[in-house]
Amino acid sequence: MWHTYNLVCEGDRLRAATIRKVQQESATGSSTSSRVRTTITIQVEAVDFDTSACVLRVKGRNVAENQYIKMGAYHTVDLEPNRKYTLYKEHWDSVFLDRVETACDPAKHADLAAVVMQEGLAFVCLITSAMTIDRAKIDINIPKKGKADDTQRKKNIIRFYDTVMASIIRHINFDIVKAVILASPGFVKDQFFDYMLKTAVQTDNKLIMENKSKFLRVHSSSGFKHSLREVLDDSSVTARLADTKAAGETRALQNFMMMMSNDPDRAYYGIKHVERASEGMAIETLLVSDSLFRSKNVDERKRYVRLVDGVRDNGGDVKIFSSLHVSGEQLDQMTGVAALLRFPMPEIEEEDGDLDSDEE
Repeated sequence: MWHTYNLVCEGDRLRAATIRKVQQESATGSSTSSRVRTTITIQVEAVDFDTSACVLRVKGRNVAENQYIKMGAYHTVDLEPNRKYTLYKEHWDSVFLDRVETACDPAKHADLAAVVMQEGLAFVCLITSAMTIDRAKIDINIPKKGKADDTQRKKNIIRFYDTVMASIIRHINFDIVKAVILASPGFVKDQFFDYMLKTAVQTDNKLIMENKSKFLRVHSSSGFKHSLREVLDDSSVTARLADTKAAGETRALQNFMMMMSNDPDRAYYGIKHVERASEGMAIETLLVSDSLFRSKNVDERKRYVRLVDGVRDNGGDVKIFSSLHVSGEQLDQMTGVAALLRFPMPEIEEEDGDLDSDEE
């Protein structure tokens, strides 16, 4: 559905089955309303993606003859997983075609789950090849040591562990998920993991016992969701997830940050700087956020497609980041486009300096 959201644009035509409320008048003049199933073709005017329900709502005007819906009448089509649709575009550019190819390749759907936690707080997340989805937030007050009755503290900790374990069983499909990251500061993750295994043995929970090798314990600075970024940077996690798209993006962003620190003339961000580097055939890796391709400004979209095509034509590697991934969020904060260069181009900064002095 995330790929569909990135494919459907304003001005496209979408054909799909839908339900429409129809008013029918009888011979006596009384009217009755009923819901009918029909196939409609609309010209897209707005697209809204509900990530929690995994539903795409596409609004537009009817552009094909239909016995229930007048030409030009507004209608909203709900697209869901496994529901067929046909999409018509005036032009399928290289970024759109890549998106279709990626969506149709099952090898690119390697999935990962993460539980980021600290004492009393935990987030259960699913990390797909396209996005990071929050599945549960557990927040239970645990009194600090020495400030309360020790028995009450222990009871609250057990209640916290039981709730986290129940969320893992409920939200993580171990048939799909390759690994589950348990991340926390200190020993919280280890104490929880030991408790979970002990409980699984006592309650004969085969699901946890059979999948215990999928759990990967990693240090994080806090139990908040934003700590996922540093967790995905961890070398042990990267090695375990070497074949997932998320790891490739995280690694590319890591390399860019290192280059910014060590050799800034080989790392640039911002569309103007990156375009100049592309003109000089200098880009080794282009990092670009998919949010830029959802721009309603057609010329702006074409500009980024041209950049992607130019880098590929010159033998560069293009990584399109999902704006719903932690790495994509970080890239969006840096204008959404960045590049690692094959060789230094200090003249890019110098040209900017010359322009600034001219303006002064």
